[in-house]
Amino acid sequence: METIDFDRLTLTPGMRVLDVGCGEGRHVHAAALENVAEVVGLDLGRNNLEAAREDYEEYIAPETDVPVTFLSGDALRLPFADGAFDVVCCTEVLEHLPDYESAIDELRRVCAPGGTLAVSVPREGPERVCWALSDEYHAVEGGHVRIFDREELRAAVERRGFRRVDSHFAHALHSPYWWLKCLWWDRDERGEPPLPLRAYDRFLEWDVLESPRPVRLLERALDPALGKSVVYYFELEGQA
Repeated sequence: METIDFDRLTLTPGMRVLDVGCGEGRHVHAAALENVAEVVGLDLGRNNLEAAREDYEEYIAPETDVPVTFLSGDALRLPFADGAFDVVCCTEVLEHLPDYESAIDELRRVCAPGGTLAVSVPREGPERVCWALSDEYHAVEGGHVRIFDREELRAAVERRGFRRVDSHFAHALHSPYWWLKCLWWDRDERGEPPLPLRAYDRFLEWDVLESPRPVRLLERALDPALGKSVVYYFELEGQA
């Protein structure tokens, strides 16, 4: 389940792609199936990286010759040279960081002139519902520390020399799931999720595995109103 739409990116054989906060590797895996030179996934969580490597080796490596590297690292101190990557991705990370602007500085530093930055955060409306329903949703260790106004995020990125080239909302069907989860947060944490939450969880798992066309079309239609994430695509001004 990708948040970034790779069809909105122009990927060519010589490009290097970085995913900052790659989690279990969903965007690394997707990028590796494109016609690029190299993909790097970076995350603080070693369990995430191990899961990403295992899935890559089992499902992706047999399908591609693109070199892929997984590294442990901090978004505030990226271990790469200036301008090292043609495409930099950062999805659902900045809302966890107290100093998110320093992270944007680092994303800017490692992005090559003329390169692309794809970044997403939870959308303000659905996120406010989650915060209203459950303090624990955002108060847990490593949880969300802010609700982004999408224009505030856009302005913060554009101040660093980027130009917005595209945007969209994503994951409308996940908004109701998180509202249900927040509503019954205590029961879910005790391992006693009520039937509606269990049923919705099974539905989302089925959707991810099977990707049925009618459900994909339904979510696309609902994304403008209910999309849980807002996704921006920027180009770093300057000659590549």
